[in-house]
Amino acid sequence: MSSSIHLKQIDHYFTLDKQQVSLFEGLNIELHSGHSYAIVGPSGVGKSSLLLLMACLERPVSGEVQFQKNGEPQLLKNLRQNSGFIFQQFHLLPELDALNNVALPLKLKGDKHALSTAELWLDKVGLSERMYHKPQQLSGGEQQRVAIARAFVMQPQFIFADEPTGNLDENTAQHVAQLMFDCCQQNGVGLVLVTHSMELAQQADTLLQLSQGKLAVKARNKAAAMAGPLC
Repeated sequence: MSSSIHLKQIDHYFTLDKQQVSLFEGLNIELHSGHSYAIVGPSGVGKSSLLLLMACLERPVSGEVQFQKNGEPQLLKNLRQNSGFIFQQFHLLPELDALNNVALPLKLKGDKHALSTAELWLDKVGLSERMYHKPQQLSGGEQQRVAIARAFVMQPQFIFADEPTGNLDENTAQHVAQLMFDCCQQNGVGLVLVTHSMELAQQADTLLQLSQGKLAVKARNKAAAMAGPLC
């Protein structure tokens, strides 16, 4: 199934000390499942705000966000239900082991196969032997892999990631990034990530350069399939 997100004539601003600070003016972009996008730009330019708008977790001041499946318009709540999220801080529940952290979204929906599906995804991210460990017993890289498994367990159409490797050392960051891109590519999932790392950004199909309220879109020719864990 092909899904897409359309941002049309988006204006967005916030108020600071009674002054209006504009983030975006007349911004237009289309995102498609099966493709990866990296949002880059200086600190404070609005990268995370743009990610939230794309995921429909925040509403623009003006303009329109649309979600489509196979070219047919969908309710925006369907986008939230078809999205997974990965953040810099992992956001794992400390009282739950890895297995139950991953299974939680499925359990909340009443899925009777939540644990077996979670086991499958932990195996895919290389943590089958750590599934009964709690977050404090896992390294930063392992915690982020749990977060990746949790993001994919609901079979989303899009993954939104905000600085997903920001808390990891260089080697671990490369491994986690590889895993994230592999999982998206092999499951036909759209990936939209915010990053300060140009090395990470250059792995995406499309670079979204945000500066002074404008968005420059640069399509990239990806290298041959990268070796790494398969999902």
